[in-house]
Amino acid sequence: MSQGLGVLIAVFAALLFLDTPVAFVIGIATLLAAWTFGYEDVIVSIARDLGNGLDSFALLAIPFFILAGDLMGAGGLARRLIDFAAVFLGRFRGGLSLVNTLTCMLFGAISGSAAAAVSSVGGTLIPEMNRKGYGKDFNIALTATAATTGLLIPPSNVMIVYAVVASNVSIGALFLAGVIPGIVVGLLLMGVSVAVSMRKGYGKATVEAGISDTPRLTIWQAIWHWVTTTWRAVPSLALVVFVLGGILKGYFTPTEASAVAVLWAFLLAVVCYREVPLRALPRLAIGSARTTGIVLLLVAVSQAMSRLLTEEQIPQAVSEALLGMSTNPLVILLTINIILLMVGTFMDMTPAVLVFTPIFLPVAVGIGMDPVHFGIVLIANLCIGLCTPPVGTCLFLGCSVGKSKIATVSVAMIPFFIAMFVALILITYIPALSLWLPKLLDAME
Repeated sequence: MSQGLGVLIAVFAALLFLDTPVAFVIGIATLLAAWTFGYEDVIVSIARDLGNGLDSFALLAIPFFILAGDLMGAGGLARRLIDFAAVFLGRFRGGLSLVNTLTCMLFGAISGSAAAAVSSVGGTLIPEMNRKGYGKDFNIALTATAATTGLLIPPSNVMIVYAVVASNVSIGALFLAGVIPGIVVGLLLMGVSVAVSMRKGYGKATVEAGISDTPRLTIWQAIWHWVTTTWRAVPSLALVVFVLGGILKGYFTPTEASAVAVLWAFLLAVVCYREVPLRALPRLAIGSARTTGIVLLLVAVSQAMSRLLTEEQIPQAVSEALLGMSTNPLVILLTINIILLMVGTFMDMTPAVLVFTPIFLPVAVGIGMDPVHFGIVLIANLCIGLCTPPVGTCLFLGCSVGKSKIATVSVAMIPFFIAMFVALILITYIPALSLWLPKLLDAME
């Protein structure tokens, strides 16, 4: 077993170092390791595992949620959410930083994509914050870190992937479990942004009533502005209510909810907001199909690797090794967090969830951790990796949108990293943050 495991790790690391696409890294490493382990008919076995890896009804939700997110992103959603957030937070010190964070939380939750939040929200707010005197690197760092909150606040594709890999984990429970942790991360990021704004004098030169320089309003004009702005944002915000409420009430499954999300996004983007012409739909559908293809290929090859690891009892060996180091659950969880934080620096979120869930979930269950809680901890860890080089998707995209250098933005991210680390510790060691809402729902049923 040690020789085969050595081949798996060596090939995996070498191909990652050569910047090979992650799906091919996992597939090639699995193929060579299976051959080393002595499996007969290796090609047939791997091909069968690839097919079985996609044989899950829950995975049908992924292409629908991706398409819904693309429709909402192209349908003017970001602008309406920015205006909505500005009504509540725009007049505080450092108001635009608060607006940025809240908008990223809302947009990321609705679109299910941190990258889409960086692109859409950052494309509007980063230039505006630059114009209002906020530091450019600060603006990019805030947007990149705040965008990850949408992966914890449902609906989230990565939660669906985790539920499929973990098996016997309710997607609805995961969705509900991510709400409070996502809000905790967002609030801590807001606290840091206000502290930095006060220290550096951001947001004090003008009264920020949103992203436009509107004159001071009378009380009745302000109330009317609040009502109309909120009304414009309600249809977009309703998507989360429909999806999450429908799943929790049992009106439809997560897969059926994803189809409802596409229908609602279509009605908003094409019929209501009229910002997506019919002729643009094929282009959006093709883009969504490409993204779906990448995700499902990762799922297929990762399931093949997972089966190989299970057959060779590698997760059990890892579990025994970690439990042999210490019997203290706090120490074991700290060790898992450190490993996942390192993994997040060089591996994107979806493949990391697919590869490391079958390895660390038995360890977590062995120390009495709820699988739903572990899933939230896993995602919170990997959210930090989206903002760290060398594979930080949100970091690179934010630098591209804001036209700045990775080195300088990484320095500006340090206070936000500290906030995310604090949130991770709270999420890890206070299970109630993740489990309170699912248990409350169970108690009400």
